Amino acid sequence: MVTILSPPTAPWGFYAHRLINRHAVFSLPPEMIRFYKAHLEYISENAVNPDRRRYAVKGEAEKHYLDADAYGDSAVYYLPRYWQEAVEKFGEDTLRAHGIAPWSTYQTFLQLIRAFESKNTPSILRISADLGHYIGDIHVPLHTTKNYNGQLTGQYGIHGFWETRIPELFADGYSFFVGKAEFIPQPQLAIWDALVQTHEAVDSVLRMEKSLNAQFPENRKYSFEERGGINTRVYSKAYTQAYHHLLDGQVERQMVAAIKMIADMWFTAWILAGQPNLDALAGHQSDIPSEQEWKPIDELKGIREHDN
Repeated sequence: MVTILSPPTAPWGFYAHRLINRHAVFSLPPEMIRFYKAHLEYISENAVNPDRRRYAVKGEAEKHYLDADAYGDSAVYYLPRYWQEAVEKFGEDTLRAHGIAPWSTYQTFLQLIRAFESKNTPSILRISADLGHYIGDIHVPLHTTKNYNGQLTGQYGIHGFWETRIPELFADGYSFFVGKAEFIPQPQLAIWDALVQTHEAVDSVLRMEKSLNAQFPENRKYSFEERGGINTRVYSKAYTQAYHHLLDGQVERQMVAAIKMIADMWFTAWILAGQPNLDALAGHQSDIPSEQEWKPIDELKGIREHDN
């Protein structure tokens, strides 16, 4: 049995990423859903693989975010949508320093097309799970700003609060029905449209927590829960519920949008690959990719670190 070392942090939280990928499967058409349901546990459990690689593979962390405001307050609306144009304008080192999520997500999408074309079951499963993760990440507002953990506004810890604590407490009550998967005519631009919409929520994410913090009793903001045998300080249920109420369904909307887009992108990749027959692949359990051990590298551990 292979032991996989998880990183100290996990965007969207492992729980939410698994949930998002799982629900995306059920929006696929009959020609695809039989294959994906046969491998549902893999698609769900391995939704977190990119996070496991963040501190073990150089160049992985930058695929999970884009500090859009590092280029200016309204830069998200005019940043080059195509990688080569962006490189010519800013230089590759600058782009990677501030995150490359929308560009690299599209590259993962292209990889999925090629996996479908070759009818390579391990590649289809691995890349589908990865693509689901990256699309999930671009639906997290704090993945689109240099103030990714509230460290610039005295709100350190808000990253894990929004994307992990809230789903863990309230996702059971969310409605994740998104209808049938649809073809996306311009996938690259659709990725950017999703990121722009996500970035527009950054202000409310930060402003509402700051407002709540100013009026909430300090001694009720945190509580302690046992996690992995360790007594861990977490945002209290009362504080989390109050913040969740102020956000007025924002976390649920972003999770639903991520689910919808993942299903649409899987479907679109399959269409562009010529609609290969997946039924013949559905029963090949021996073709499930084997899990890999990811050992963190010391020099990568501090990259974009935030509390989960």
